[in-house]
Amino acid sequence: MDDTDLDAATQRPARTPRLYDKTRMEAFSDGVFAFAITLLVLDIVIPSGEGDRDLLGAFLEQWPEYVAYVVSFATIGAIWLAHNSISEHLTKVDSTYMRLNLLLLLFVAFTPFPTRFLSQYIQVQNAERVAVTIYGIAFLVLALIVVGLWGYAKRAGLLAKDADDDGEMAANSQRLPQGLIAYPVLIVVGLFWPMVAVFGYLALALYFMMPFRIRRRRARDV
Repeated sequence: MDDTDLDAATQRPARTPRLYDKTRMEAFSDGVFAFAITLLVLDIVIPSGEGDRDLLGAFLEQWPEYVAYVVSFATIGAIWLAHNSISEHLTKVDSTYMRLNLLLLLFVAFTPFPTRFLSQYIQVQNAERVAVTIYGIAFLVLALIVVGLWGYAKRAGLLAKDADDDGEMAANSQRLPQGLIAYPVLIVVGLFWPMVAVFGYLALALYFMMPFRIRRRRARDV
């Protein structure tokens, strides 16, 4: 037996990655999304005042909290829709995908903090730029991880064969990379016009949430 035969005999077979059922991962993920979105509304403090006018004025003065809540709710909702679209087409998941998913949930659960930060400092001169910048970076990280999840699932062969034929998946493959361009632009805009950036984040989230059929119908009409 020559050296080539010895090397072949001692060579170990390549390990195949262990695959897991996706049910528990989906249930855990939905729980974290629901928890984060619930924490957003708990940060809105009930105003105090004496008389109808004082109470109404105090209620209206809290508009930054309402704006931050709506923008964060829409963004988390858009991320959940993209995550759900990917999960629907997963056949199995491997250990790498599960860890990437945990990384996404880490920042989803973190979202109430920059939201609270924004609502408190959006009316404070100079500090509002810092608050809006942190807010935008948090959303950019979420978009990056979702794109990473989708890309890894596709490369690792975790998606069903008919995934590319689904309209929502096709829409996500177009919209998510657009977000990776739009978020940095809005972060820069926020350094000069903070409120413009905040409403830009809202518009971007609503764009992500727009049903694929509506976008396709509008494109056909044009």
